[in-house]
Amino acid sequence: MEFTAQQISDMLGGTVEGNPSAKVSRLSKIEEGSPGSLSFLANPKYIPHIYSTKASVVIVNRSFVSENPVEATLVRVDDAYASFAKLLEMYNRIQRDKKGIEEHSFISPSAKVGKDVYIGAFAYIGHHAVIKDGAKIYPQVYLGDNVVIGENTTLFSGAKVYSDCVIGANCTLHSDSVIGADGFGFAPSTGIYNKVAQIGNVIIEDDVEIGANTSIDRATLGSTIIRKGVKLDNLIQVAHNVEIGENTVIAAQTGIAGSTKIGKDCMIGGQVGIVGHITIADGVKVAAQSGIGSSISTPGEIVQGSPAFNISDYKRTYVLFRKLPELEKKIIELEKTISDLRQTTT
Repeated sequence: MEFTAQQISDMLGGTVEGNPSAKVSRLSKIEEGSPGSLSFLANPKYIPHIYSTKASVVIVNRSFVSENPVEATLVRVDDAYASFAKLLEMYNRIQRDKKGIEEHSFISPSAKVGKDVYIGAFAYIGHHAVIKDGAKIYPQVYLGDNVVIGENTTLFSGAKVYSDCVIGANCTLHSDSVIGADGFGFAPSTGIYNKVAQIGNVIIEDDVEIGANTSIDRATLGSTIIRKGVKLDNLIQVAHNVEIGENTVIAAQTGIAGSTKIGKDCMIGGQVGIVGHITIADGVKVAAQSGIGSSISTPGEIVQGSPAFNISDYKRTYVLFRKLPELEKKIIELEKTISDLRQTTT
C-alpha cells in the first residue's frame, strides 16, 4: 500500500516539513533508507544518517533541530519511536488481514465459527470447537475438541491446541507452540512409572503472546492458567497447574515446573529454571540463567544466581568469587610464613 507524508502525519497527529505529497510504500531503517521508504529517527546516535538517508519520509521528534540540509520530508511528532511502532502495528495488521475459509481445511459440523474468520488450508477444527469473530487460524493449525478461540486471536501455522483448552481475545500463538499437552505426571511403583491421567486444561486469558515452540501443559486437575497480558518468548516450558500472573514477561529457554505460582508484572530472563510448588511474588525480576529453588515472598525483589538470591548480595559475592585464585595464593603464602616462623622459634 502507498501513503503520502500528509496521510502519515494525519494518522500520527504530526506536522509535515517538506513535501506533503511525498509517497512511501515500505518501511526501512534510516541508515538503509531508499526512495519510496519511510523511516524514523529517535536515537541521537543515528542523527548523522538523517543527512544522508535516501528515505522519502522520516518521522522525527518535534524537538529535533537540523544542523545540515535534509533531503527527506520530515513528519514531526511528540514521540518518534512510539509513532513508528504504531505504524508498524498498523502495517502488520494490514499484512495479516486475511478472511475466509480455504480449501482442504477440516471443520467439524458441530464447531461454531464466527464472522470475519480466516481458516487456512489443512487446518483441523475439532468437534464443538468455538472460533470467535475475527480470529485467524493459519494453515496446519490443530484445534482439538471443545477448544475456544477468542475474538481477533491469531494462531500461526503449526500451532496445536489440545482438547478443552480456552484461548482469550487478542492473543497470538506462534508456529509450533503446543497448548494443552499432558503434564509430566508419573507415579513410581515397583520399579516402573505409571502415567497419571492429565484431565485438566489450559486457560489463556486476553492479550497474551506465546512464542514459537513454547509448550504449556494441561493441568492434572483444574487448569494451567496464563493471565491477561502475559508475554512468553520462544522455547519455554510451562508445566501442569502453573499459574502466571498478569503482564509477566518471560524470555526464551526458561522452564517452570508444576504447580508453581508466579505473580503479576514479573520479568524473568532467559534460561531460568524454576522448581515446582513454589510462589513468586508480584514484580519480581530474575536474571538470566538463574535457578529458583524456593519461594520468593518479597514483591519487587531482584535475584540472580543458581540457587538465586538477592542481586546486590550476588554481585558482592561474585567479586569475592573472582578473587578466589588470588586469595588462595595469599593463604598459601601466609601458611608458609607461619610455618617458617614456627621453625625459627623452636
